[in-house]
Amino acid sequence: MAKDEINAFLGAGTSYHGKLHFHGAVRIDGNFQGEVESDGTLVIGQEAVVEGTLRVGQLVLSGNLRGEVEAGGRVVLHKTANLQGDIRTPVLVVEEGAILEGRLAMSRPGEVADAVETADGNLF
Repeated sequence: MAKDEINAFLGAGTSYHGKLHFHGAVRIDGNFQGEVESDGTLVIGQEAVVEGTLRVGQLVLSGNLRGEVEAGGRVVLHKTANLQGDIRTPVLVVEEGAILEGRLAMSRPGEVADAVETADGNLF
């Protein structure tokens, strides 16, 4: 993604708590805690630390994320990504070296994934 395609940028050294709604693409390289809602693309940089609930069109993760992710299009985990949480998406791309600890629910684009019962009896 070219830098000129980014609509907003939270740079390294910034900290944000709250709700983020946007159109287009946003990049986070700082610390973010809260909720993100968008049909666009969220890019989380290598040094970023994000905690919360994300509902986006596409997620591109290179940094640290703890929380729930629902992506209508796809989730891309680069080799430096560390995701601890649950993912719902029709497409998942994982580079070798990425860390994913959590549950994954996948369906075809436009469909809602069925709930999955885990070994501890919880539904996802």
